[in-house]
Amino acid sequence: MKVIKVKDYNELSKVACEIFVEEIKKNPSLTLGLATGSTPIGLYQNLIKEYEKGNISFKDVKTFNLDEYCGLERSHPQSYYTFMHENLFSKIDINLDNVHLPRTDGTDLEKLANEYNELLLQNQIDLQVLGIGSNGHIGFNEPGTSFDQETFVVELTQKTREDNKRFFNSIDEVPTHAITMGIKNILAAKKIVLLASGKAKAEAIYKTVKEQPTPDVPASALQLHPDVTIIVDEEAGALL
Repeated sequence: MKVIKVKDYNELSKVACEIFVEEIKKNPSLTLGLATGSTPIGLYQNLIKEYEKGNISFKDVKTFNLDEYCGLERSHPQSYYTFMHENLFSKIDINLDNVHLPRTDGTDLEKLANEYNELLLQNQIDLQVLGIGSNGHIGFNEPGTSFDQETFVVELTQKTREDNKRFFNSIDEVPTHAITMGIKNILAAKKIVLLASGKAKAEAIYKTVKEQPTPDVPASALQLHPDVTIIVDEEAGALL
């Protein structure tokens, strides 16, 4: 596990982008694992700039997102499908047939989770980006999730719903469930980059890096992976 400490969020986003650009140049048809939330937006903005400069192309890249809310249409402004299109896909030359997020628009959510899991088993992720929750969650794998967990339907904790309510008009509008890659799926990636910014993430980062791996801190499972880079700004890395 390699930890890179940088000054601030802008530098964090640039360093993450450099890793992505290097990997895409090495393998223009690689498979990326992508995340939503505020943390990777700077990375995506930098990748768009690199694409606009002609340094990289996404035309042969495949992508798989970590998770998606249940109960929202793909066209809903707060769906992760919409988030990815607004923050990345609509601004690069990616083939939308190569873009994958969990389908959550059917009645049999378990079946949809299993279908996404099958896709992941058929497509190993070359480079996975992760954020981290203040409680150490990765994807929607909350504390207590087994490290052997594969893609599943998860009931969102009150804390996670509170954390996400700023994107909705009220807590009542925040979905109660999501489909997420499990920790086992995340660990199947060849290379993982975790990004953390701000003092609210400092304790989770400390536990992820310094304490014994435990399901109580889902991100600590990353200690079991052979190629993980954690990029933190000064605040998120303050306890290291």
